[in-house]
Amino acid sequence: MTELVIRALTESDAHLFDTLDDPTAGLVGHLPFGRRYETFAEGGDYRPEWTWVALRDGVVVARAAWWAAPDDTRPVALDWFDFAPGESEAAVRLLRTAPLRAEYVLQLPPGWRDQEAVRDAARARMDAAAAAGLEPLVERFRYTWTPECGLPEPPGRLVFLPEPDDGVFLDILRRVETGSLDAHARRAIAEGGVEQAAQEELDFFNWCPSPRDWWRVAWTADPGRGGEAVGVHVPARNLRAPVIGFLGVVPEHRGRGYGYDLLVDCTRHLAAHGARKILGETDQPNVPMAAAFAKAGYPMTQERAFFV
Repeated sequence: MTELVIRALTESDAHLFDTLDDPTAGLVGHLPFGRRYETFAEGGDYRPEWTWVALRDGVVVARAAWWAAPDDTRPVALDWFDFAPGESEAAVRLLRTAPLRAEYVLQLPPGWRDQEAVRDAARARMDAAAAAGLEPLVERFRYTWTPECGLPEPPGRLVFLPEPDDGVFLDILRRVETGSLDAHARRAIAEGGVEQAAQEELDFFNWCPSPRDWWRVAWTADPGRGGEAVGVHVPARNLRAPVIGFLGVVPEHRGRGYGYDLLVDCTRHLAAHGARKILGETDQPNVPMAAAFAKAGYPMTQERAFFV
């Protein structure tokens, strides 16, 4: 078989990305959800130098594209990873050769395991990612709220107040991360303790271009009247859409369904600021949070598999 050429694209040949002959590309990944590959110069989200291809006789047989915000100096996620039939080894070599490292996020339709063609396409990418050294971390549900879903009514059990002091907010966030069910938080805790997990969340909140004064602390009553901190929620906008940036309850107040209260207030906050679509996610093993999204009227629109 002809030797592979593995290299990054350039602006002048970025069009090669769309020449890959992969009949499964429309089943998983970004294409089924209406997103295409376009470079910054084309008005899109990708950099040619962070887009790598494997070519055989000048023909693209595997591709990978990493994503980050325009001001980021390193990739945030491996967004695209596809290969032609019979070229899984080329795809593995591509990931091993490219000098870029980030979490791989594979977008999947709901119930993908029940659709044979989709399941096979997903498994092929997962197997290739694993062979290249990436490890599965978690699968998540993604939900999408629109005004047609209706605004959930606030339960009225909690008081939500802004907290301008990063130190105070970070302290509550440390408590929230303790015993978290979230796989990313648990991984951060295993690496560097609760402090690392809380700081990583705070870094993400600050990375989002939405206002800092949206962040909220939930209290059982006004703190000036003896109210206790229950948790936090962060309404946010990432570079693509309004999002439920974070929800978390401190250990001593878990088991009372407060995650739903936080989700409702976060949703209503974003809607009040003009959101016509709100994205939210939770790890699939987090049954209480999945139930909260369903109760709040969020339909599940995507499944996502994360590899690190």
